[in-house]
Amino acid sequence: MFGIDFLTGRQIAAALFAATAILLGLGTTTTASARTALLLDVDGPIGPATSEYIEQGLSKAVEEKAALVIIRMDTPGGLDTSMRAIIKNIIASPVPVATFVPSGGRAASAGTYILFASHVAAMAPGTNLGSATPVRIGGPGPMPIPGGDGAKDEKDKKDGKQAKDGSDKEKTQPAKAKPGMEEKVLNDAIAYIRSLARLHGRNEEWAARAVTEAASLPAEEAAKQRVVDLVVRDVDDLVAKIDARAVTVLGKEQKLDTKELALVRFAPDWRIEFLSIITNPNVAYILLMIGVYGLILEFYAPGTLVPGVTGGISLLLGLYALQLLPVNYAGLALTLLGIALIVAETFLPSFGVLGFGGIVAFVIGSVILFDTDAPGFGISWWLIGTVAAMGSGIMLMTVLMLARSRRMAVVSGPEEMIGSRGTVVDWSGGAGSVRVHGELWRARSRSPLQPGQPVRVVQVDGLTLDVEPQPNGR
Repeated sequence: MFGIDFLTGRQIAAALFAATAILLGLGTTTTASARTALLLDVDGPIGPATSEYIEQGLSKAVEEKAALVIIRMDTPGGLDTSMRAIIKNIIASPVPVATFVPSGGRAASAGTYILFASHVAAMAPGTNLGSATPVRIGGPGPMPIPGGDGAKDEKDKKDGKQAKDGSDKEKTQPAKAKPGMEEKVLNDAIAYIRSLARLHGRNEEWAARAVTEAASLPAEEAAKQRVVDLVVRDVDDLVAKIDARAVTVLGKEQKLDTKELALVRFAPDWRIEFLSIITNPNVAYILLMIGVYGLILEFYAPGTLVPGVTGGISLLLGLYALQLLPVNYAGLALTLLGIALIVAETFLPSFGVLGFGGIVAFVIGSVILFDTDAPGFGISWWLIGTVAAMGSGIMLMTVLMLARSRRMAVVSGPEEMIGSRGTVVDWSGGAGSVRVHGELWRARSRSPLQPGQPVRVVQVDGLTLDVEPQPNGR
């Protein structure tokens, strides 16, 4: 009986200890000795927050001596700088990285590069990858393809003419134009994705086509053409199928041992979540607007404090987000100039000239503020329109108030005194004192006046009033 009670007490104590450990974050997390695979989830555009998250996850895998890192990725693409930072971390990782596109997802644009860089590239049925052509910087439309149709036509014409008359007309051909910036960017992307494909023995030719032709492939075709390594149902199926697979990690070949690996999901911390929010271009844009208008209100009404504090914090957060994003500084300057002109309209009335120019500058600046067409990194047209409409409303209200004020009677200053009525308090000769609006003024008049006589102000000369008797004594 006592033995049973003692055993139950030990069990209760163990349960209490385990519960306390869990609450304190010390409990049942899988340790390195349990052989773990760290699971990272990437869902959405590739940006600074994504890059930071993957860097932290790979560092955590090294720290815990994980056997494998799995990146479960569904992305339409993203920023080139963030993509390259992720790829650098994957290539430099001593822990093998398997990137998996889950069912219904895609690895488009930047996602394709990340797949090629991974030690294992896997996709679920019903997924696709590709369309890795760099977006045009500063304008819409696809980039020209070096050696494309135009170059091919010229070559065909030249070859046909030589075949016909057997003569060499090379010297009559115009000199080949130097490659422009867009061709340089495209050639760089082609070389980069080829090198990533070569790194793990994948299809280099198709990789180049994904850039030059924006080619895409479904999962099954990608596996057949050696674009990815295998097609799997889910993460568990991936872990099972890559066991004993040979991969190259840091230049050395090693075999994966994935039997009985415990999957541990690596969740982003509060800093990454916060970074993900503020690096959304729409959020950064809103923070910038709140910051600017908040500071303007504080300067307009000093001592209010709330607009100034809110505006200062928002402006600093917005500027921090902007330095992480591909900002067009001409667009930023135009946006701020537009706001300044709209505000100037309220202080220096120009009957709409400054305000209208401010609206035009603001809209153009907002449209070109972010120098990229990467998916998920543009400003909503609805947001631009709403902020522009608010600025237009402020300007229109100011113009209407000015027009109304011009039709209103003067209610203060010397001009308001002219025509006012008063009463003579005392008078001697051509000067004396009168009471107007309850105040005692020095006065003078060409007409003789008597104390108590009603008068009307006809002119103001400093602190002296020129008055005249009221007609009929009224």
